[in-house]
Amino acid sequence: MLAFDWWWAMLLLPLPLLARVTLARGERPEPAISVPLLQRYWVSPTDFRQSSARLTGFALWLFWVALIVAASRPFWLEDAVSRNLSGRDLMLAVDISGSMSETDMTIDSKTASRLDVLKIVVEKFIERRRGDRLGLILFGSQAYNYVPLTFDLDTLKELLLDVTTGLAGRHTAIGDAIGIAIKSMHQQEAEHRVLILITDGSNTAGFENPVLAAAAAAHQGLTIYTIGVGSDIDALNRSYGAQNVPTGIALNERLLQQIAAVTGGRYFRATSSDRLEQIYLELDRLEPIEHLYQTHRPRSELFAWPLSIALLIVIALVVAMIRQSRASMTP
Repeated sequence: MLAFDWWWAMLLLPLPLLARVTLARGERPEPAISVPLLQRYWVSPTDFRQSSARLTGFALWLFWVALIVAASRPFWLEDAVSRNLSGRDLMLAVDISGSMSETDMTIDSKTASRLDVLKIVVEKFIERRRGDRLGLILFGSQAYNYVPLTFDLDTLKELLLDVTTGLAGRHTAIGDAIGIAIKSMHQQEAEHRVLILITDGSNTAGFENPVLAAAAAAHQGLTIYTIGVGSDIDALNRSYGAQNVPTGIALNERLLQQIAAVTGGRYFRATSSDRLEQIYLELDRLEPIEHLYQTHRPRSELFAWPLSIALLIVIALVVAMIRQSRASMTP
């Protein structure tokens, strides 16, 4: 649909006619400054009208109309388009400490590391969250915001697949990861904010107490769902022996339960890829995607077209005047 921002500019269209009727015709005054270089190309209005009066008049009128149309700011309004928005911000905090390389999980009945299983299942989870805005926090001995909140889920998946264990240190700073999530999300306008914290160990590094950090998150309206990945202390005792279990790789379920309870979330235990995928399906049910639609009509500005026509007419008139002046000077 064609429309105009300043339609009232069209009222200026008859202005040349009014000027022609009301203003008295008089002789053209001599220029106050004599410019010999320009005078050789000057063609008097009388001479110019005699050669092409009708064509010149039509061109001048066309120039005026094009100029007024451009001044009225025409634009083309497309059909209404609905854009899917989300009222939910969802942050993933993934443990990439050294213990995530433990090969005590399975993919299609084959042994796999905890991080490899996590990548496969989280990739499917991200794909299902189309419409939500997701971010990614990585943590080991330190925690950092790897991918800020974004609707670009394809890039988020690619960056997640490039992650390796030990990138952020060998230990586990759960409290710092929660703190980073609070800082990343506290200024967001989403009504509901969620952190999914995935770890396979205990809090063995960092400056933040995980439970206190969770209380601060609850105060900010942030719900935390915790997922414990890997083996508990009993399974590790059978694998390593009671005296040989490495520090920090045993799952601290009590801590993860406390973190979830403080914020109104839930704790889940993942012992295999199938169980981890079931957890994400459960999270889809607990935190369904919110479909909020914003309707807008695309708009294309058109003022450049009549403005270009006016400019071309001016150039054509100037060229015609120069040619006419040269023709009059030829003996």
